[in-house]
Amino acid sequence: MIKHPANQLHSTSGYPGLFSLPVLVGALGFFVDIFDLLLFSIVRKPSLASLGLSPEEILHSGELIISVQMVGLTLGGILWGIMGDKKGRLSVLFGSILLYSLANLANGMVQTVPQYVLVRFLAGLGLAGELGASITLVTEMLPAQRRGLAATIIASTGVAGALVAYLVYNATQDWRLCYYIGGGLGILLLLLRARMSESGLYHEVKSSQVRRGDFWMLFNNRDRFLRYAKGVLIGFPVWFVIGVLITFSDQFGKDMGIEGIDTAKAIFYQYIDIGLGDISAGLLSNYLRSRKKALAVFYVILVISITLYFLQSLGWGNQTTMYWICAAMGFGSGISVLYITMSAEQFGTNLRATTAISIPNLVRGLLPLILIFQRLLMQITHSYLKAGMIAACFVMIASAWALYTTRETFGKDMDFIES
Repeated sequence: MIKHPANQLHSTSGYPGLFSLPVLVGALGFFVDIFDLLLFSIVRKPSLASLGLSPEEILHSGELIISVQMVGLTLGGILWGIMGDKKGRLSVLFGSILLYSLANLANGMVQTVPQYVLVRFLAGLGLAGELGASITLVTEMLPAQRRGLAATIIASTGVAGALVAYLVYNATQDWRLCYYIGGGLGILLLLLRARMSESGLYHEVKSSQVRRGDFWMLFNNRDRFLRYAKGVLIGFPVWFVIGVLITFSDQFGKDMGIEGIDTAKAIFYQYIDIGLGDISAGLLSNYLRSRKKALAVFYVILVISITLYFLQSLGWGNQTTMYWICAAMGFGSGISVLYITMSAEQFGTNLRATTAISIPNLVRGLLPLILIFQRLLMQITHSYLKAGMIAACFVMIASAWALYTTRETFGKDMDFIES
């Protein structure tokens, strides 16, 4: 890492405020991002049933579609991340929003499972760029003491997207209309993006001869690779909870003897508390002056709530306890923006977008692997429930190790490059 002598962040004067355009647009962008990203989990069963699938086909097709969507997110995270460092953060915001908006409009017209798979792949590809690019801009434009609070604003606004998606579907009972609304919101967001400007730190690096957006730089240096891999593992519990324990809570509930679990309702409860968790995590990070300590506190909450989730199999669980535990897991997993901010703070300006955009999408992209891992465990244990328990233990142990061994980034100066 090489330090730039200019632009040291000694005070907050001359920097955008907490409610400046970059923060507000990032918050609204995350709102639309989450609305579109979680929409499939909410409408999975009714949308696939309307295509004529049986309950068993709905389960398998649902796993396929969400896995393909996550593959799109993974590839998109790498592509948009490289573009963010080579062409600028704003180019990513424009391109990614346009792609996922058009994909969601097309999603409202699908008639077959292969069509559904294709448009969710394209939607995933587009959704990959939104949040990481916004966080990159905010971390570069705001002083150190405001970055965590700005991330809190973005997170608390963004998670409302899942709540609105649930309420819209509940009110309309029309999954196609929900996709049209999601696509329309994205198109409207493009109008706000047109007023934003690029960060000064990126302009400095762009005018130099520094290598920008070189993805392979993450693998040709041991220290850099470990920083990157740990960033992925730290965020892994978030999407394990969302993509496995919540999305398939109806199946887990059935194995626990709890019938009638509504996945959309479980997501609604979870995201109410994810919003509270994101606010609390950001404020706690600022209070403790530590990203690591705040994340560790939320890991403990997550471990306790996941344990209670599986302990329902002992016979005391019911629909009410399931929804409350989903809410508790939501609070514990309310660390998305905090760990993405930490990822952005770990890397220099010439690789910041590449890492901040690709890390959260690799986190999401690990979901198909964990679903495959869980399927293999099912063949060994002959139990969907036991397979989920083992997978949960694996995820939390790996993530705890990554957090413990990673570097603290609170208050870190963003004016440096990777050599």
